[in-house]
Amino acid sequence: MAQIFRPASNTLAKLTLFVGAVAPLATMILISQFTRSPQVTRVNVAYEQPVPFSHEHHVNELGIDCRYCHTSVEVSAQAGYPATHTCMSCHSQIWTNSPLLEPVRESYVKNVPLKWTVLNKVPDFVYFNHSIHVKRGVSCNNCHGPIQAMQMVYKGNAFQMRWCLDCHRNPEKYVNKPEFVWNLYRKIQSGAPLTPEENSLRLGRQYHRNTKEELEYGRKLVKDYHIKTEQLADCWICHR
Repeated sequence: MAQIFRPASNTLAKLTLFVGAVAPLATMILISQFTRSPQVTRVNVAYEQPVPFSHEHHVNELGIDCRYCHTSVEVSAQAGYPATHTCMSCHSQIWTNSPLLEPVRESYVKNVPLKWTVLNKVPDFVYFNHSIHVKRGVSCNNCHGPIQAMQMVYKGNAFQMRWCLDCHRNPEKYVNKPEFVWNLYRKIQSGAPLTPEENSLRLGRQYHRNTKEELEYGRKLVKDYHIKTEQLADCWICHR
């Protein structure tokens, strides 16, 4: 009887079985990587705003405190966006005829708020409070990246749950005194020497305390703030 299948058919059959077994896993990995890519998370992608506002100019060059615009960041869950009259407190005197600021002037005259584009928004099933983090010395740059250096603001991190949990499980690596948050920008603006932690935050990078002295300092702050580390990573902290 003549041979029906060639010897290569065995190799083809094995290859087909292998691809059939690996393909679902490879597909899941590809989808997982895609959902974490900038195309989906929009990390490092500048957003268009009604006015081309430059944090680099206002924070670094002019030395304006973050709280001048984000007035509720220390007392509320939301950091808040600047009202038009906040912008006009300066721009009624300077750059009064700039075409770039026409939306601000129109908003002020018509008494209609500017519609700022929201970059960082957690899902509805996640609770986040800005004030509690700022009061524990967690720098804006920990979450938002090098915000003080952004000409056009962009999202610094994807805010994935495992990223949040790293801090909640190890708060001693991140907490500071409240003034640490604002002193960072003053030191950058003045050109003062920065500590390794401050320099990492200036660049928008996470700084993990590793030395014995650093961790002891962090643990002391955790104790002083009465942070219950055994509860901080519980689901109900964020999912209320």
